[in-house]
Amino acid sequence: MAQAPTSIVWFERDLRLADHAALTAAAERGRVLVLFVAPPSVAAGWAPGAASRWWLHHSLKVLQAALAEHQVALQVLCDEPEQALQRAVEASGADAIFCSAPLEPSLQARNQALAAQFDDQGVDFVEQGGALLHDPFALRSSAGSPFKVFTPFWKHCREQLLAAPPAPLPAPDRLVDAGVELPGAATVDELGLLPEIAWDEGFYDAWQPGEAGAQQALEEFIDTALRSYAEDRDRPDRAGTSRLSPHLHFGEISPAQVFQAVMDSDLEAAKYLAEVGWRDFGHHLLLNFPHTATEPMDARFTQFPWRDPDSDAQAAADLRAWQRGETGIELVDAGMRELWRTGWMHNRVRMVVASFLTKNLLIHWSHGARWFWDTLVDADLASNTLGWQWTAGCGADAAPFFRIFNPDLQAQRFDPQGIYRRRWLGSGPRPDPIVDLKATRARALEAFAVIKQG
Repeated sequence: MAQAPTSIVWFERDLRLADHAALTAAAERGRVLVLFVAPPSVAAGWAPGAASRWWLHHSLKVLQAALAEHQVALQVLCDEPEQALQRAVEASGADAIFCSAPLEPSLQARNQALAAQFDDQGVDFVEQGGALLHDPFALRSSAGSPFKVFTPFWKHCREQLLAAPPAPLPAPDRLVDAGVELPGAATVDELGLLPEIAWDEGFYDAWQPGEAGAQQALEEFIDTALRSYAEDRDRPDRAGTSRLSPHLHFGEISPAQVFQAVMDSDLEAAKYLAEVGWRDFGHHLLLNFPHTATEPMDARFTQFPWRDPDSDAQAAADLRAWQRGETGIELVDAGMRELWRTGWMHNRVRMVVASFLTKNLLIHWSHGARWFWDTLVDADLASNTLGWQWTAGCGADAAPFFRIFNPDLQAQRFDPQGIYRRRWLGSGPRPDPIVDLKATRARALEAFAVIKQG
């Protein structure tokens, strides 16, 4: 009897067994060699930040244990994907490579080259979806162009989802390991993803990386917070959000699984599902407008008179104060300290701290995006870009530039008893504000008026 074919399943940022179309398809063919390639691939110029590396370490450990229950090894190669996959093909005799479709433009181009490389060798290179609710290139407006405004984008998406709800795949019942040990394979510990200086103590109390942790977070959210999500989602003093963003980013849970579970709850969930759709919207924009990772969607803002921390000493000092949570503006500082200690920040506060940096301090949004990229456990290029350009007023469907959040008024409205601020600032003395909110608001509006007039 002929031996069952061997397939390589290449895990990148889809670290789960359930609703994993690539894994399921490979398992149905025969034997599998499960591979992770390090350093993890990301969009060009965006190496994983320290917080993301922490999460990745623990998520890989969970995935490794889950595969071990099926007597399947997670094998790790430290090389470029072209070389690592080639080595795996040659060692295993695999005739197919299965992977999930990446979400960044440069990685999609890389996979096209890989498909051509292995096609020449008679090896199938098969991409599967699952990281988004929709194909970002299939969605088009009535004019045939990519969407730039969220409301019509989500209306179109939601109609399709309700007409044909996603049906997440169960985890494969049976996996058969290829029985090949790749030469030069590394361990997860040898990747050196954890920090050498223990700044991550607060992360362990806040998070449970991995597929089981993702499912638990989803279940707890549905049981305790979904019913009041529309009212509580803007309140950082309450546990009113799902905190699923890092689990979604690392693919420990799919958006289809989230959508199905929320719909099955029979609770009113339109507002929450729109937030899941906002994530899809971010990827739709990045993939259709790849320049926006570094350049504004609104080209006028290329001429905006941002203060440059690289050449302006005072701007550099202001940026450091913002990063350290030492601006003297309570809600801003509380948010930045929550970020540093837990790798996450409440979304309402993210908007406030981003508005303060880009408008009150007039510092380019990319400095904030880079800081978030290094410190957020849910650092996602599409979502990060969308959020920063939205707040700075220079992106698709952006908040008008004249919408400048007043952090003190935001605190009064969304943290009225000061619970959130005390949690992260304590009760000690506070520094004086580094800027006057009213004066810097006027300065920002003057700067915008100049580019608005051309």
